[in-house]
Amino acid sequence: MTDILVLYYSRHGSTRKLAELIATGIDSVPGAQARLRTVPPVSTVSEATAADIPAEGPPYAELRDLQECAGLALGSPTRFGNMAAPMKYFLDGTIAEWLAGTLTGKPACVFTSTGSLHGGQETTLISMMLPLLHHGMLLMGLPYALPGLMTTTGGGTPYGPSHHARVDNSRPVSEDEAVLAVAMGKRLAETALRLAAPGEGRA
Repeated sequence: MTDILVLYYSRHGSTRKLAELIATGIDSVPGAQARLRTVPPVSTVSEATAADIPAEGPPYAELRDLQECAGLALGSPTRFGNMAAPMKYFLDGTIAEWLAGTLTGKPACVFTSTGSLHGGQETTLISMMLPLLHHGMLLMGLPYALPGLMTTTGGGTPYGPSHHARVDNSRPVSEDEAVLAVAMGKRLAETALRLAAPGEGRA
């Protein structure tokens, strides 16, 4: 089986739900399986540490997850139009992988959840693309062949799946948002398998 890493940070559960839907899409592709991982929160108290194992949900990501994956889906809630600090902190620790070219030529996509409809979904997605470009990854989005991109009234962009959760996190993932997230996972897995096939070189 080919592992596709779904790496995310979620504070209230909405980004986690998108991650699970993307994983569903990955697992629907024969020969591919999703590896769900999260990152620990960061603290303003320098002595604070998180437990090695989260209280719930998937384990925390390790750098070997990047080495072992054939593709990556990266997700974070929006923080002032940017990715959240815990995800940025994790990515800042991948210098050795950048130097080694660990992620070069692997396909990647990004996803996000926001509290307001115009709260920076697209800028957050783009902010997560930047370090992946530096890693030499092949970025993927969602094509307009997917009708949900034209009918969604919440999240969902050509830059990647997204969700409008409302400020109080009361809005569940809509049908369009869910369909787009699953489609993204399927597209990522299919591309990773094609790139990993014999005779297919890394870009």
